[in-house]
Amino acid sequence: MAGDESEHQNPGTLTEEQAERMLASMNEVIRAGEEMRKLRAEMIKVFVGFGWTQDRIARLTEVSQAAVSKQVAKSRRGDAPAMGLSLDQHDIPWLEGRLWGLAEEISETLCDTARCSRYLNALARGRKRFTPQTVDELRRHVEEDLRLHQAELPGSYRDAYDKISRGLDVPSKATTATASASVRRALAHQIQRAQLQGDS
Repeated sequence: MAGDESEHQNPGTLTEEQAERMLASMNEVIRAGEEMRKLRAEMIKVFVGFGWTQDRIARLTEVSQAAVSKQVAKSRRGDAPAMGLSLDQHDIPWLEGRLWGLAEEISETLCDTARCSRYLNALARGRKRFTPQTVDELRRHVEEDLRLHQAELPGSYRDAYDKISRGLDVPSKATTATASASVRRALAHQIQRAQLQGDS
């Protein structure tokens, strides 16, 4: 009892609960950093496949040429091939990434008044993760935004949603994905956003 009281009175200590909360936030940042490094490595492989020079890749990815050179050497040794950049891929993480990218475009187009905006903030802060339940909930928000703001949103948003929705309803059993689910999700998210921005 006395030990507990002194722990609360001493400003130089943390309770277990405070430490757990603090580390949870730090772990989210660390995990996000690891995933971004994996995604960048995947993009370097894609750029190598385009035949781009190491200088050009280093400039685009903002890493040293030595890091690019190491990644190029891995690619030449026959490591897993680079992921394709086509949106027409049907594994669940890829479709989830496309849905995420579409939701962000809707949110920004509607100046954060979209139904999906709050949900996106929870995903971004790590309060929600991609699970079948959270994906279903995000789909409902996106559907509602598309219905309520049909006149304000480009038709390409509805087209993209219809394709994503069909894929999520009847997922493909065959997949040749070699990267982790989170890396595939992040890449599909970025490609979907780039395509929608190019269409509008």
